[in-house]
Amino acid sequence: MTIKESWLLPEGIDELLPEEASQLECLHRALVDRMRSWGYQLVVPPLVEYLDSLLTGTAKTLDIQTFKLTDQMSGRMLGIRADMTPQVARIAAHKLRGQSDVLRLCYIGSVLHTLPEGQASSRNPIQLGAEIYGHAGPESDVESIQLMLDLLAVSGAVTSVALDIGHVGIYRGLASYAGLNAHQEQELFSALQRKAAAEIEALLAQYQLTDEARHMLQSLAELNGDHSVLETAQTQLANAPQSVQQALDTLIRINDMLSQRLPDLAINFDLAELRGYHYHTGVVFAAYKPGSAQAIAAGGRYDDIGEHFGHAQPATGFSMDLKKIATLLPVADNAHRAESISVEWQDDPALEDMVESLRNDGKVVIYQMPGTEMSTTHTLVKQAGHWQVTETGTQTRG
Repeated sequence: MTIKESWLLPEGIDELLPEEASQLECLHRALVDRMRSWGYQLVVPPLVEYLDSLLTGTAKTLDIQTFKLTDQMSGRMLGIRADMTPQVARIAAHKLRGQSDVLRLCYIGSVLHTLPEGQASSRNPIQLGAEIYGHAGPESDVESIQLMLDLLAVSGAVTSVALDIGHVGIYRGLASYAGLNAHQEQELFSALQRKAAAEIEALLAQYQLTDEARHMLQSLAELNGDHSVLETAQTQLANAPQSVQQALDTLIRINDMLSQRLPDLAINFDLAELRGYHYHTGVVFAAYKPGSAQAIAAGGRYDDIGEHFGHAQPATGFSMDLKKIATLLPVADNAHRAESISVEWQDDPALEDMVESLRNDGKVVIYQMPGTEMSTTHTLVKQAGHWQVTETGTQTRG
């Protein structure tokens, strides 16, 4: 690599410059404090773990996204986390087992992906999330949704949010009822995700299905809209197995609770929404900025997550990329830059005391090195034998 190329970063890997980093840190503090106000305890999992721990159970789907390396001390394979959720599940199941009937945990940290998740996506996002362990009812799903939306509001990144809600149990139950094999289930799943109506119809025509099973599976692509979709689904899926009926009942209860708590929220129910199909076990949800096709936060239920760590328990939660959220914040106005105070470098105990006092009060005080220039909003100058902070709009020279 030449000198000119040595500063380049790998594709999809990004860094934050001072203003961006400062904005992100403020966002970090505000959101973690907000989660703690809801009763969520902060945990900090390690950046690397043994690979078989990171890719346990349903987390095996993260295999292709996980960077792998050999531990020089044990000889075992390590993985650099691609998602913090399995780590938090391990902590909940092993380290915090029995602490309370319902455990609420939150986290924030960098993760690393071998491949970007979407166009222009970062491969080193900063993941923030929250999880509820120990409760299987829709109330905990509603709390997760409410907290996710609350954090987006606190961030100031978006003024309005659209919410998509689905339930993977509906397609899973219908696929089982229809007798689809693993290949057929995956093939139809892919077409449903793309809402490819003609392809869905062609695939269902190829499969040896009863008319009833074919009709119910085909209807999934059209069951998309406001809460009235749930009533339509109850009619069109009336002969579906009990697991599908229970999933619909869950969505109806969630809609009722959200309508009461967040009456102005725009909710779209999509029964073909299969985000995290191989990972989630129930309700799935995602928040969107109106007019955008990319989710800014997403989550869902993943029961029995701790089974492979010796303690299976119901769980639900969500996560978001803090760097993506930060990019939605308004650009800082340089005309209203943060207050800062410059002071010439000199030896004066009274000056040092003044600088320390100002910094203790939260002020930014910067020593100006001899022979250099700098621009600040204020200057610390000595007047009548006392150091005073004065406003300045011009550069000074030491």
